[in-house]
Amino acid sequence: MKAKKNLWALVLGLLLFFLPVLAQEKFTGSSLLEDLARLKNYQRLRISSYDRSGKNSDAIKIQPGETAELARIEGAGIITHIWITVSCPDPMIRRNAVLRMYWDGEKNPSVECPLGDFFGQGWGEKYNFVSLPLAASPGGGNGLNSYFPMPFSNGALITLENQSDQPINAFYYYIDYEKHKSLPADLGRFHAFWNRELTDPGQDGENEWSVLGPQSPNLNGAGNYLIAEIEGKGQFVGINYYVDNPSPMWYGEGDDMFFIDGEKWPPSLHGTGTEDFFNSSWSPKEIYQHPFFGYARVNHETGWLGRTHCYRFFLESPITFEKSLRATIEHGHNNCLVLDLVTVAYWYQKEPHKPFPALRPKEERQNRPAVGVVEIHRWREAWRQSQGGGKLWGNERKEEKK
Repeated sequence: MKAKKNLWALVLGLLLFFLPVLAQEKFTGSSLLEDLARLKNYQRLRISSYDRSGKNSDAIKIQPGETAELARIEGAGIITHIWITVSCPDPMIRRNAVLRMYWDGEKNPSVECPLGDFFGQGWGEKYNFVSLPLAASPGGGNGLNSYFPMPFSNGALITLENQSDQPINAFYYYIDYEKHKSLPADLGRFHAFWNRELTDPGQDGENEWSVLGPQSPNLNGAGNYLIAEIEGKGQFVGINYYVDNPSPMWYGEGDDMFFIDGEKWPPSLHGTGTEDFFNSSWSPKEIYQHPFFGYARVNHETGWLGRTHCYRFFLESPITFEKSLRATIEHGHNNCLVLDLVTVAYWYQKEPHKPFPALRPKEERQNRPAVGVVEIHRWREAWRQSQGGGKLWGNERKEEKK
């Protein structure tokens, strides 16, 4: 009996001791600010372009055709921040310089992308851009920043190739990383893939909004623009989408279609329009920058003629896949428009990854000539002659002409 009393006393004592602890709110570490109080066990390090002589020449020079090694890191770690700014007489250096990243001694890069496009700067341009994982900061978009975590267990290598015929006179950079003894096995490796295509309008011609007659359905997604084709287990986390539209017609009727693990049409993720995929609505053309999505650059021409940069990041709920992912989007409904599309896809996956197609050479990465008032005037005259000429306003049809 005495033993029983002692046992109950012990149980009661333990409850009284642990109840206050159990009653406390559990800290999950899922909040950015909440996790600041948790003491870390890594070593914080940096590789930068600082002047090793102690003077103020804190940049490196990269000659035409040269590949500069920005960082070579041994062991295990996580790159947490990259900052870059560039001075070069080539106005297209952001498209002509190629960023590559390799993890764990791999031969094929996990990141291969023109410098500006990677950081959310299309067409070699400079403009301010705000998102949670990527940013181009003042002045005028010159400060390029990435906060994507980039883990590695057996070394990391980051290079920049200058494919311009002009020297990069000053290339400043920080690469901040954490050094770890080892990393959990469930951390995927960071990837970024650049793609470009001048899209084909297909058999229906450029018949958007059914202005030229009935439009055909898209029942397989076979002609969609390819954002990324991935093999292996991973998760898709975002996209920068740069569209140059040679027409005033709305470019964004195309639906997003993400085919997971080899599934057929209709895929698990089938959208309702390009602006809907980028979390906006009703054919917008205004600057809007949310941490997860937005429009960092819009056209200021007639209709939707010209260049627009949209972005979206799946940071709260990445698109997961076990075996493969084919990420696509239509270019106009049923792929009816000619568009100059450039995208950068971002994801994490287990290695090895499927090697990327060969990056387009510099000559095929240049901007297309702008379509302006002279070209539109020529279109008008061609239309006028097709209607038989004469005193025409512009909205007549041949059968209605009097």
